[in-house]
Amino acid sequence: MPDDTELVDYYDYFTEEELNEFIPAFLEEGVIHERLSILPVAKSTEVMFINKTAFDRFAKETGAKMEDLKTWEGLFAMAEQYAAWTDNQTPDIPDDGKNFFVHDYHFNYFQVGVESLGENFFKGENLAFGPEFQTVWEPYAKAALSGGVWLRSGYATEPLRTGDSIVSVASSASVLYYSDEVTYADNTSEKVEIVSMPCPVFARGETMVMQRGAGICTVKSTPEKEKACITFLKWLTEAQKNVEFVTSLGYMPVKQEAFDVYLPEAIEKLSDPMYVSLYQAFLKTQENYTFYTAPKLDSYLDLETKFEELIRQTLSVKRLEWQEHPEDMDKLVSETLEDFKAAYTQ
Repeated sequence: MPDDTELVDYYDYFTEEELNEFIPAFLEEGVIHERLSILPVAKSTEVMFINKTAFDRFAKETGAKMEDLKTWEGLFAMAEQYAAWTDNQTPDIPDDGKNFFVHDYHFNYFQVGVESLGENFFKGENLAFGPEFQTVWEPYAKAALSGGVWLRSGYATEPLRTGDSIVSVASSASVLYYSDEVTYADNTSEKVEIVSMPCPVFARGETMVMQRGAGICTVKSTPEKEKACITFLKWLTEAQKNVEFVTSLGYMPVKQEAFDVYLPEAIEKLSDPMYVSLYQAFLKTQENYTFYTAPKLDSYLDLETKFEELIRQTLSVKRLEWQEHPEDMDKLVSETLEDFKAAYTQ
């Protein structure tokens, strides 16, 4: 907006006691120039969705453990293993291994990963590209070059629906679009079990995860209209009512009491196992993770869009080189990083 003072400052309408009921990180995201301009009403985050049916088949033959998916290092090592395992199932067809993992937001993987390791991802209105960026890059790039990571565009729900991938990290709200049926390229289909886990973290990093979700702004108006808006928002964010609202949408409530008291009760009443698993992952996430808030940069959307496009493109091109010279993996990982940074900073 041309002037953020056109929006109501919720600090004027909510008492300190009322605001203390909210999850602090959810409120902090809505503070702009020391004014609470956005009130959280339904939050989401990033979680890991797993086709457990397909994973169990893979695990039975390889000994892979779901426990190893708790860290990015474990997940990407498993992605390399899965690409090789699926490739070996058709020895007469070279390089037809399948992707294990798809991330909806590569930019968020790097952003949260670098920040969780104690380093700034941004420098002013640009990216910092500090030493920890390489830490985050290496396991990801190795898995991508070896074919374990989905690099095409589109949402993570799609490759899970077609069996082209079996693990994803995506917005928790995307549970609405996941299906318990996979339809393969030969037009056969299979019922599967989709389970959720909290987002992976780096072994030596903070347990940090992206904060997402919806808030509401109120435009300044007459005192009567403003009061009506605030009355509605207080009703919608009341702990029990908020849980009823968000659990029908795949979102998280915004108050601590909602997590502690009403969400566990609501989970017991859910009939869809996929939603039960998601909300159990929510409870673990809220208890154990720090919610990361992206900075309010004018350049943010441009940085994200350019990053998403270039990283997929750069890795896809280099993967062709890896297929010719798989023994050069470490060299190619390093070269691809330099190629990406050079293209990104042009």
